[in-house]
Amino acid sequence: MDRRLFLAAGGLAAVSPALANSTAVGIAPADAPELSQAELFKQVNFHSDGLDHTPAEYAHLLQAMAAGGTLQADNYSRGGAVTALEQAFARELGKEAAMFVPTGTLANHLAVRKLAGADRRVLVQAESHLYNDSGDGAQTLSGLNVVPLSPGATSIALDDAKAWVERSAGGRVPTQVGVLSIESPVRRKDHAFVPFAQMQALCAYAREQGIRLHLDGARLFSLPQHSGHSVREYAALFDTVYVSVWKHFDGASGAILAGDASFIEGLYHVRRLFGGGLPHAWPVMALAEASVAGFEAGYAKSWQLAERWMALLGEDARFDFRRIEHGTSRFYLTVKGVTPEAMAQGLQPRGILIAHGPPGVAEIPMQVNLSILRSTPELLARKFIDAANG
Repeated sequence: MDRRLFLAAGGLAAVSPALANSTAVGIAPADAPELSQAELFKQVNFHSDGLDHTPAEYAHLLQAMAAGGTLQADNYSRGGAVTALEQAFARELGKEAAMFVPTGTLANHLAVRKLAGADRRVLVQAESHLYNDSGDGAQTLSGLNVVPLSPGATSIALDDAKAWVERSAGGRVPTQVGVLSIESPVRRKDHAFVPFAQMQALCAYAREQGIRLHLDGARLFSLPQHSGHSVREYAALFDTVYVSVWKHFDGASGAILAGDASFIEGLYHVRRLFGGGLPHAWPVMALAEASVAGFEAGYAKSWQLAERWMALLGEDARFDFRRIEHGTSRFYLTVKGVTPEAMAQGLQPRGILIAHGPPGVAEIPMQVNLSILRSTPELLARKFIDAANG
C-alpha cells in the first residue's frame, strides 16, 4: 500500500480511536503538521488502559512519523515496523523471539495450542479471558480441553491445580495436562494481579509435572509498579508470554506473543491459518515501538500524580475511594450526593472522560493511565469539584 495514498484517503481515521501517542506523555512532536493543536492531546481519561486518542490525533502522529522517514511497511505482518516491534518486545521480556498477532485472543490461542501438542488438557483460571471471552475458541478450533479452576478467585489455588493433575493422570484413560495458563493482571477481577510467590509456586509445580506454561500478560507492564517484580521476572517463569500492543503501547490493535526462538519459528504459518496474517499491519502498530521502553516510567509518574489528586479530593468529604486488593490500574470513586451520570456529564466539557456502571450503582470505576500526565493534580481536583458542584 502507498502510504501517501493511505493518508490522503483518510484511512487512518478508520483505524481506531483507542490509540496512544508515540511519546510517553502524549504530546505531539514539534515537527508534526499543524492540525488544530489546541484541540489535540488535551483530554484526560479515567476509563481506558491507555491514552485513548481520537482518530485525528492518531492520524496526526502517524503522518508525522511517515514524514520523518522512520515508518517502514511490512508485508503480510512480516518485516518493517512489525519486525522492529517484535524485537523490542523480545528484549524487554527477556525472550529469544516474538511474533505480532492481530488480537490477544489469537495470541493466547496460538500459545496454548502449540504448547499443548498431544496433551490437550489446559488448566486456566475460571475468571480468565481465555475461558470466558474467547467463545470456546480453543475447544472449537483446536480441540483443546480447557478446564476452569478456582471460580471467583484471582489466582488458581495450588491445591486445585494438583487435584486436577492427579485426577487427569488417574482416570481410566490417563490424560496428561499439557498447559497451565495464568492471566495476570485479571481483567474480570478489576485488574488485580496474582501475587508473585503464588505464581512461582504454581509454575514450579507445573514444571515438576512436565506441564508447559503460558502467561496471559495483556497488561503485564503495569505490574512492576504494584508488585515490585520486573516484567522479565514474570516472563522467566513461563514458556510463552502474551502482551497487548493496544492497551498500553499505542497500537490500534494487536498483540505480541514471545517465547524461545524454536517456539516462534514458523508460527506465522499458523497465524495465517487462523486468518491473522494481515496484509498491512503497520497502520495499527507503527507507533507502539517508541512507547515500549518508556512505559513503566510514565506509568509510575502517572500514579504519583494520581495519588496526589486523590489526596486533594479526599479533603472534600463528598469524595471517597475504594482500592482493590492486589490492585493495579483500577480503583473506584464515589461522590456523595452526585450520580455517576451527573459526574460524567459535568466532567466531559472540562476535558475529562469517566465511565459509569449500570443505573443505580454509585461507584465509578476509574483507571490510571498516562493521559493523567496531560494535566496536574491540582487542576484535575478542581475540575472534579466543579463538576460535583454542578
